[in-house]
Formats: sequence, C-alpha cells, structure tokens
Amino acid sequence: MRAECQLFIIPACPQCELAEYELMPLIEQGLLVELIDISVDQYLRDRYASATPLLRRVDTGAELAWPFEADQVVAFLGSTEGR
Repeated sequence: MRAECQLFIIPACPQCELAEYELMPLIEQGLLVELIDISVDQYLRDRYASATPLLRRVDTGAELAWPFEADQVVAFLGSTEGR
C-alpha cells in the first residue's frame, strides 16, 4: 500500500486519537499519513472544524469522514474517485 493521505485533526480530540489508532495497521503496511493540525490555521479551522477527524487523499482530494474502519479506508484508497 503506497497511498498518501492527510488526516485533519484537533489536538486532544478523542475521535482524532481513535482515527489515528484505526489507521496504524495501514501505516505499518506502507500508507503514508500526514497529520494536519487544523487548530494552527484559520482557513483549515473554518473548513474542517466540524468534520474532524477527516481523511483526505492527496492524489484526488477525496475525503472520508469519521467514523471509519480500516476496511473502509482500504476501499476508499482503492477507488480512483474516492467518496
């Protein structure tokens, strides 16, 4: 698995921690995930505050909203269009 994603998070967010935990097995298999702290950028706060955690594909810009499980992430990454 050589996909690249961004995970939009807020520090100390329990759901964000769960999302990171759910992604760990995929990261161990080669998924690249950049954690994006939306609290440091006004635009990102405005855009994603009500949607975090949120997984975004770098290649297509497709977004997968929380809650998600590993199998949903695999399907999301396997699609060319995203969700």
